[in-house]
Amino acid sequence: MYPRKTIADFLGDRVIYRSLNPPDPALPRLTDIWQEIGPDDFRVPRKTEPIYAAAAYHFLRAAQAQRGLPPLKRLLFIGDLPINDGTSARNLGEYLPMRGFIGHEELSEEKQINLEGSLMLANRWQALTDYLAWVQDEGFIFDEQTALVLDLDKTTFAPRGRNDTVIDQARVTALRQTVEQGLGDDFDEDTLYEVYTELNQTKYHPFTRDNQDYLAYICLMVVGQIYTANRLWADLAKGRLTGFRQFVTLCDARQAQMNKGLRAAHREVTGNMTHGDPTPFKSFRLREYQATVALMDFLPDDTPLADLLAQEITITGEVVEVVEQLTAHGVLTFGLSDKPDEASIPSPQAAAQGALPLHRMTMKVVGELDRS
Repeated sequence: MYPRKTIADFLGDRVIYRSLNPPDPALPRLTDIWQEIGPDDFRVPRKTEPIYAAAAYHFLRAAQAQRGLPPLKRLLFIGDLPINDGTSARNLGEYLPMRGFIGHEELSEEKQINLEGSLMLANRWQALTDYLAWVQDEGFIFDEQTALVLDLDKTTFAPRGRNDTVIDQARVTALRQTVEQGLGDDFDEDTLYEVYTELNQTKYHPFTRDNQDYLAYICLMVVGQIYTANRLWADLAKGRLTGFRQFVTLCDARQAQMNKGLRAAHREVTGNMTHGDPTPFKSFRLREYQATVALMDFLPDDTPLADLLAQEITITGEVVEVVEQLTAHGVLTFGLSDKPDEASIPSPQAAAQGALPLHRMTMKVVGELDRS
């Protein structure tokens, strides 16, 4: 039998998704603290921005005060991406002494651990044991004035290199459903995957802004022949297409060629963009939430491990071990996710029928695949 947990078992509702509004009603919302941390114009910052760290630190202080304990003195951070999570960790390190762990799993390589200033980088999740030893050697104390910040997706669940492709599968499923809904009989699945696979690369981030809402909309318009694939690749290669808003404007001029489904999706995206919403394709994100939940704890316990990791989203056992060890000493835990709320939290209507946010979904716990 695989052990099962929810992330809420060790975080409660002390988590923030993209909107930076903790589900815990006792914690402030981003609008409550913006005047203290931000410029005049309210907006939702992304994870690598210094102002994101300012907000996260504010939530940490509020959570600590909620416990009725003295202020925090030190911070631990566990994530999976050197750039995104590493930058977020270092930004938080501007407020408190910080030591972070950035991990992934690559069992085809020898175990490697590298120290880069305040961060340990490793190609084994099992190296979290080495991380705790290093942190203690650095003089960090595990007590009630220490906070442990956990990146959620591809760290705490669906860990990178072990199980992360499954969470990507959920997004692709949502994309396919969205495009099929918009195009009906004109849906071309092969073209969809070709366009998505190519655009979902770092080199196209100046165009897509690494925003899956934007990418889903682009795929829909390309597969729907509103902006043909040949034109897209040519315009990108020659620098004629430099930004997502330009792409939307060009598609807007061709509304007359859109069928009912395409026009509805176009108006949804443009309407939300008008209000500055960073998650403009909400119907796509709703499908992503549903597809993600469907991949949690649905396989029987006698499923071979390789099949389980290829098909079902799991919680990272090594992270659970760290949390259990630290919380036994009174360490505060808090979770961060850049995943949009719409892909992480059910609608009020769905919640009334029993749907749960991702951090309250039961998942199997899998860990310690390799100790070499």
